[in-house]
Amino acid sequence: QFKLIVENPEKPIASGLQFKAVVEYTPKCAEDLRDELTLLIDDDVVHIPLLGLIPYCDLEIESEVNFGEMIANNKLVTKEISITNRGTTSGIFRISYDGVVLLHIKPARGVVKPKSVRKIGVDICTDVPGVIKEMIKVELENRGWTEVWIKGVVVEQVLKVLGVSCGKVLKCINFGPLYFGTSKTEQIHLYNESPECMDWVAVLEENAIGEEMGTDLQGSTDAVLHNLSLKNKDVDVSTLVLCTPNQGTLLPYEKTLITLCFSPRKFERDFEVNDKSLIQDYVLFLRFETVGKRGGCLQNLNGGATATTRSNSRHVDLALMGSGFPVVLTFKPGTVINFEDCYLGEQAQVVCTMKNESKFLPVTFSFRKTAHFSVSPERGKIKKKSEKGVMISFSPRQLGTFEMKQIIDIIGTVVDKNNVNVLKISRKSFHQIYLTLLGVCKSKQKSIVFTINPGLTPLISNATGQFVVRGTGQLSDTAPVAILKSTQTQIHTHRKNRNCKDDALIAFPNDRAASLRPSEWNKKYRTIFTKTERYNYVDPEFAYTDSERQLREANKKHYVDFISHLRQRRLEKEAVRQFYLYNNPVSIGMKPAEGLKSPHISVADFLKKPQPKMLPLDENCILTSRKLAAIVSKSTNEGVWSWLSPMPSSTQEKEDCSLTLTHKQLHQIFIGPSTIDFGDVCVYSTTTKELHIINNLSVHIWIQIEIEVAELQETSPLSQVVPPLTKTYIPVVFETTTVGMFKTSFIYKINNQHIGHVLVIAHAMPIELQLSTTELILSPIPGCLAGTEFRKTVTICNPRNHPAGFTWRSVTGDRKSAFTIKPTRGFVEAYSDMECEVIWHPGFNTPETGQFILRVRKGNPINLKCSAKVTIHV
Repeated sequence: QFKLIVENPEKPIASGLQFKAVVEYTPKCAEDLRDELTLLIDDDVVHIPLLGLIPYCDLEIESEVNFGEMIANNKLVTKEISITNRGTTSGIFRISYDGVVLLHIKPARGVVKPKSVRKIGVDICTDVPGVIKEMIKVELENRGWTEVWIKGVVVEQVLKVLGVSCGKVLKCINFGPLYFGTSKTEQIHLYNESPECMDWVAVLEENAIGEEMGTDLQGSTDAVLHNLSLKNKDVDVSTLVLCTPNQGTLLPYEKTLITLCFSPRKFERDFEVNDKSLIQDYVLFLRFETVGKRGGCLQNLNGGATATTRSNSRHVDLALMGSGFPVVLTFKPGTVINFEDCYLGEQAQVVCTMKNESKFLPVTFSFRKTAHFSVSPERGKIKKKSEKGVMISFSPRQLGTFEMKQIIDIIGTVVDKNNVNVLKISRKSFHQIYLTLLGVCKSKQKSIVFTINPGLTPLISNATGQFVVRGTGQLSDTAPVAILKSTQTQIHTHRKNRNCKDDALIAFPNDRAASLRPSEWNKKYRTIFTKTERYNYVDPEFAYTDSERQLREANKKHYVDFISHLRQRRLEKEAVRQFYLYNNPVSIGMKPAEGLKSPHISVADFLKKPQPKMLPLDENCILTSRKLAAIVSKSTNEGVWSWLSPMPSSTQEKEDCSLTLTHKQLHQIFIGPSTIDFGDVCVYSTTTKELHIINNLSVHIWIQIEIEVAELQETSPLSQVVPPLTKTYIPVVFETTTVGMFKTSFIYKINNQHIGHVLVIAHAMPIELQLSTTELILSPIPGCLAGTEFRKTVTICNPRNHPAGFTWRSVTGDRKSAFTIKPTRGFVEAYSDMECEVIWHPGFNTPETGQFILRVRKGNPINLKCSAKVTIHV
């Protein structure tokens, strides 16, 4: 079957030349041949083997496909199996699988071209946790059946709260006793124990089982029951607990550090209580939830969809415990301290004993400075159930009666709530106690003795310089000069000075000591009588030159500008502090009583039904179940919008729908249920379920749905712009022609950025009709004449959701049937039934048995056996 075509050269071949020989292979049977071609080259012999192989396919497939670890999040995970054909002809493969874990294997049969690879897609739905180990059989041409193992693990997405120091799972954090107004922080690790990323938010649970809000658990049962009214008060739990950060994203098996801050707050009670016995215990629950997994919150109530705050998402709860205590300091001799009367320059002292009545916490105090009074020591610390004495001194600096308020600052750790992104703890005053200090400063009576001046005139004397007062205190370093405006007197004014207009100063006659000293260079002095300009001597040894005066003025201006700058900075800081003080959703930056008038309240206002209060939700504030419930209630109370705009049209809609939402904002959007279960549905039928959308945000959102499977192609609309605080729905339509279990998932996008998944489950059943009985016995009706017809009915029931057509066919064989049935054909509507009447016509030698076949259109037939029970009376 091999043929050599060649012409041998007559002459030897020179170097560098060649000639060709052609070998033809013509197979005559389907077998591989082997031969040999002998080449003689001068004295050498070269054997060239010849192989004749028939065309064949060489298919290979992977023996194992491992999906690895997957999260049970209702997604459809797809892996590909490669079938390689290394042969020279196309090969056929066929896949067989009769399990329930693998949803789709596409294609299940096909052809692999030579020298190519064919990809087979295997889909797994990650709705149920467990270990996947499934075997599929693959028939390869020329290879036979081959086993391929599909392996994988579906695990729950687990969040854990771990201790920072120990690394163990935490169920509770006890902050211990704290004073009202102080804060304490604890740090935890939030751990994502799963192989996929996780977006999380923190939600404070309110009205949870076991929650305590300011109850004194140390008190008696009657006292605790009496204080239960505190749980019904309008208390914002987010003011008690801060969590930083309160949202974020965790990578697979990643930890993040979270800081928790507990700040007990004293609640106003309906009745007065002694501060010494006021103890408020708190038990709160902080829940870390997965973002967006709140589709299970939707429940059909009264035919509509409502949303609750309880979530079936993956979460972990952390209990927070703590107690709040008031600062109880007692003073001996009391809060009003009366000092003895003293004279100017003297001092009165009183010892004040401060006692800390708290059994659990020490007190750090600091006395503020008060005029005429001083405290030693000014600051200190008093241990629990201990005393400390301080010395309060009264040192008056002027005459009179003094009643001063002494402020005592209680120092503790306080958190800066203006910047919640970073919890900054500092020690500052959180409480103040006031003492009243009373004191009187009297003056001493002193006799003044006048002596005769012996002739030397001092700097200070009377008009004649005869008498000098002794004991009037120390002299000042400058001589007082009696001066007045020259324009106010014209006594003895000289003629040439009578029209002087300058603003000169008038010196008295006895100011010679002052006039001889260096004076200010820019001031003029005139005599009191003649207004003659006085000679003013300036000593060049002490006086400043012009350059020195300019330098002094520049230096003075520098310090004046510096002080002015400090004042301006202080005012700006105060303005910023006032801004943060009033910049919240309640006061909206307006100061109290700033041009506002009180509203007019009438009796009719009290008769109105109070509207449910909607608490403001700041983006920096932690989410609480109560705030979520208020927002959801407002959204679901509105009517359902069935058709909305498919695309953002207005400027506001375009701006809102382009926003990137935070995790907390996404957590307030309800799209669900996350699993749409159609149950048992009939092939060729159309079934609709509603995918509810509730927008609890104050902005528009744009929902886009992407569906690729043919069974859900009739779903519409696939795009909607949902207004703020609005609920709507999208009808999900399911149609199929294939019998079996159906599972798939489709994705939706929020603002064309944030992706979510919805799982669709259905069990497609064939068209089926059921008979009330398969054996029908017809007996005569009592009282009827002989020879009359026997009648009885059989019921056809349709348990499916699709109308079914039927036809009755009689099975007679060689004999004519005596049984008839009406109607012989028709339709049975979904979930309904129909009665058919069977009649037996008696006669001579008529058969007493018969059979009908119920043929169901696109369904399986059913046999009905009929028999007549004839009674012969003798």
